[in-house]
Amino acid sequence: MKTTKATKSTPVKPVAKKAAKKAAKKATATTGKTTVVAKKATATITKAAAASKKEAPAKTAASKKAVPAKTAAKKAASAKSVAKKAAPAQAAPKKATVESHAALVRRARRINRELAEVYPYAHPELDFENPFQLVIATVLSAQTTDLRVNQTTPGLFAKYPTPEDLAAANPEEVEEILRPTGFFRAKTKSVIGLSKALVEDFGGEVPGRVEDLVKLPGVGRKTAFVVLGNAFGRPGITVDTHFGRLVRRWQWTDETDPDKVEAAVGALFPKSEWTMLSHHVIFHGRRICHARKPACGACPIAPLCPAYGEGETDPEKARKLLKYEKGGFPGQRLNPPQSYLDAGGIPAPPLGAG
Repeated sequence: MKTTKATKSTPVKPVAKKAAKKAAKKATATTGKTTVVAKKATATITKAAAASKKEAPAKTAASKKAVPAKTAAKKAASAKSVAKKAAPAQAAPKKATVESHAALVRRARRINRELAEVYPYAHPELDFENPFQLVIATVLSAQTTDLRVNQTTPGLFAKYPTPEDLAAANPEEVEEILRPTGFFRAKTKSVIGLSKALVEDFGGEVPGRVEDLVKLPGVGRKTAFVVLGNAFGRPGITVDTHFGRLVRRWQWTDETDPDKVEAAVGALFPKSEWTMLSHHVIFHGRRICHARKPACGACPIAPLCPAYGEGETDPEKARKLLKYEKGGFPGQRLNPPQSYLDAGGIPAPPLGAG
């Protein structure tokens, strides 16, 4: 039997070393490439970050200007839900109701009837004894109170009792008398010019027609209707600041021009009621339904008023806001009608008193 020589096997260790070296070289090369790529990527990211910083303000500004519609809607819905939770039940606005013309007429006339019961003594709050004194006092009442006029006219009429006297008056002396009413130079010019017109054009008598009255210096439609309604007994609507404010609050009209207010309100009432309607509304505006703080809690027509709640609704607090005889204070006339005195009204003090 032949003896076979054993084949020498390749040493394992040297081969492993060579393979390891090759693998290490490849790994190093790969790592080097990866490092270069990583460096390039890092540089790119750094540049992009710098660029984004520059663009960030612009994007922020743009995002502020152009908020996505969905986002805005979500925010608005969220705000509404928060407001609903926070708002008390009484603060909910009244639902707008459509009122027919017939319903408006009924409500307006009912308000006037209610006011007639509250102010049965309603009257013009300017002191006068004849049409001449009333037209002069009404002209002087612009931009001041009736009380101030009533405190001033006794001295004026004592010195100039007739149109002829006032037409021939020294303007400087008249100015001194009228100084307390404000705008005394313009008012002096008006009353002297008015008196001259009465003497020259109407024989010293105050005319009884609107067309003639508005031709007099300082006399507009408001003054004309005050004179016609209270000195001649002819119906007219007096649209002063109180009247205009209240009829808009009551939604009788949304007009602001006095002539349009006069026409709109006049259409709701019989002509025979116009003069007393004016007194009722103006009395209520001066005593209860004030411009800034209406006394809603003490208002006798609150159930009929669409604007209820604009003022103080607490009854006790509202009563403290009442003025003139409703609040226990003097009225505006030094010589008020007897009906006013019988109802508990107090005359105003003369100029300089107290």
